[in-house]
Amino acid sequence: MIQTVLKRDGRIVGYNEEKIKAAIRKAMLQTEKGEDEGLIQRIADKIGTQGKEQMSVEDIQDQVEIQLMRSPRKEVAKKYISYRDKRSIARRAKTRDMFLEIIEAKNTDVTRENANMNADSPAGMMMKFSSETTKPFVDDYLLSPDTREAVKNNYLHIHDKDYYPTKSLTCIQHPLDKILKNGFVAGHGESRPAKRIETASVIACISLETAQNEMHGGQAIPAFDFYLAPYVRSSYQEEVKNLESLMNEDLSDLYNVEIEDYEEKPLTGLLGKERAKQHAINRTVSRVHQAMEAFIHNMNTIHSRGGNQVVFSSINYGTDTSAEGRCIIRELLKSTYEGVGNGATAIFPIQIWKKKRGVSYLPEDRNYDLYCLACKVTARRFFPNFVNLDATYNYHEKWDANDPERYKYEIATMGCRTRVFENRFGEKTSVARGNLSFSTINIVRIAIECMDIDNKEERINAFFAKLDQLLETTAEQLHERFLFQKTAYAKQFPLLMSKLWVGCDKLTGTDTIESVINQGTLGIGFIGLAECLIALIGQHHGESPEAQELGLKIVTYMRDRVNDFSDKYQHNYSVLATPAEGLSGRFTKYDRKKFGVIPGVTDKDYYTNSNHVPVYYHCSPRHKAEIEAPYHDLTRGGHIFYVEIDGDATHNPQAIMDIVDLIDKYNIGYGSVNHNRNRCMHCGYEDATADLKVCPKCGSTAIDTLQRITGYLVGTTDRWNSGKLAELRDRVVHK
Repeated sequence: MIQTVLKRDGRIVGYNEEKIKAAIRKAMLQTEKGEDEGLIQRIADKIGTQGKEQMSVEDIQDQVEIQLMRSPRKEVAKKYISYRDKRSIARRAKTRDMFLEIIEAKNTDVTRENANMNADSPAGMMMKFSSETTKPFVDDYLLSPDTREAVKNNYLHIHDKDYYPTKSLTCIQHPLDKILKNGFVAGHGESRPAKRIETASVIACISLETAQNEMHGGQAIPAFDFYLAPYVRSSYQEEVKNLESLMNEDLSDLYNVEIEDYEEKPLTGLLGKERAKQHAINRTVSRVHQAMEAFIHNMNTIHSRGGNQVVFSSINYGTDTSAEGRCIIRELLKSTYEGVGNGATAIFPIQIWKKKRGVSYLPEDRNYDLYCLACKVTARRFFPNFVNLDATYNYHEKWDANDPERYKYEIATMGCRTRVFENRFGEKTSVARGNLSFSTINIVRIAIECMDIDNKEERINAFFAKLDQLLETTAEQLHERFLFQKTAYAKQFPLLMSKLWVGCDKLTGTDTIESVINQGTLGIGFIGLAECLIALIGQHHGESPEAQELGLKIVTYMRDRVNDFSDKYQHNYSVLATPAEGLSGRFTKYDRKKFGVIPGVTDKDYYTNSNHVPVYYHCSPRHKAEIEAPYHDLTRGGHIFYVEIDGDATHNPQAIMDIVDLIDKYNIGYGSVNHNRNRCMHCGYEDATADLKVCPKCGSTAIDTLQRITGYLVGTTDRWNSGKLAELRDRVVHK
């Protein structure tokens, strides 16, 4: 006798004969004789009593066909078989339509989910085919019923769900010094330790690219200047040795001579060893510049993940005050300013300047001149962004200006905004650590569900009750994903789990990664604080102190619950100000379909990113900083502050410095500056004219407009999804 039924999605439910009877009845009604209730019941009884204790839906339907064919009503069997076929086709229709969108290279939100991916290329198509067919598998077989319902009903989004079955992790801050000093094996090839700056530059690229193929998120280098600095000196020494051979003279006393700065200077008037020293410095600077130029070019042309996507890369720098470190920084900035190819702005790596008093921010600081150069470069090329090491929550008690490895105690960030620093299970550092996975909750949805409660206090209390339940579900989902990830073997991640992840040196290839990955983080993100507040009290946090107070209460509550989850599950949970891209419109689309158009809430094609003041809200940079700054301390899984400025920023680096001053003043953790930048693809002409259609220099209509999407740049908006395009149109200048 049948007791339970195994459904197509893997769930097990109780047997219900009424479903069998209803299906037979529908088939009978399509015949001339119509329904026969007695035959329907006899077939249902026979299947129910003679079946196994547990049967699949398909097996039960097979039995219905057999019994109908044995009955006098064979014409009903034909209709039933036809009905089954149509249902099967209908189940496949959604996949078919989605595949056709990809095949025909249609510009849809499916193919434009990630603006850094060219889904129109063959490799990009394969990635999308794989992605869109993997997600249903995850829903059906890897998620708990509560999580599945939360995702289905638009309360929760699991990021990189298509990578879920691979057990991969999100991101990592590369301990590049280990790679450069020891080399590594990647696939069928291996790299020897670096000896000169050119080799170090190439190995840095290869490390990022190789790890990108083992992970589903971004790759970063936490101390680019510190890591590459030793190879400036070794390259200088190589140049001195070249001179020794040329001059047949012993210059060994120049090998380790003190060098104040590596700057190119004319040799006029210099004699003997002073001339040799300066010549070697000049040659070294030239080589460093070429190495930095090659690094940037490689990071914009080397593809990963099947060839459809360049490495999502970031580099942090700015605090190495040695002559060699300063040389790396200076030539990197100069090369960035010059651009790639025919002068185009480099999209990757996302560059992050480490701003710190006493090192790189004040006029008396050793690296202040390089900070000024960084602001000049940002004014033209959008990068570097700025991470604030002086923010109270970015402070590390072990940091010492005299420590040559002080970078270990400096916060480093992923360019998109992901932050990893605090650690319950090891050293507090960004180095060799990253995010394991993250999921985002739709706080707007639960706010909308509370809107019909007239009493404000009761409405807000109901919201927090729903929020608490959703946070519990999300924490449990992330824990379940961790339990799945930890079963992976180290050999599945050849570079990540042999050279990069903290503690990986203790693993053998057949060990699981369980013993080391808990030093990573699990992120609970949120989207749409502004719309959430409008739904609850009629205003967003940029408009009223009351809304700001409630906004901070909401995110503080999330932070406190995340700390509870860290104790309960023994993980590094953190709150993330989600860098929503495809998600910005997806949540809104489904909520509008269910609740209709709600002014200020669902009346646009996107929800505002995380805790930002809405892009359409007119306010000053200072006001925006005052409102958003307190959320940075609460969102230690990652955050970003940005300001939109107008005019041609190329001629106004002071405008960039003013924004960094706001970051410093208001204890903001990470920030960037957006401005308009057009470039003619034919002649290279650049300007900041809004909506430029025709190049004023050569008349070309091939105009490339550079824009920032979530923290990284995209050279063309052709790959943006509808939600982000709508947000882009609404952006206003802060002044």
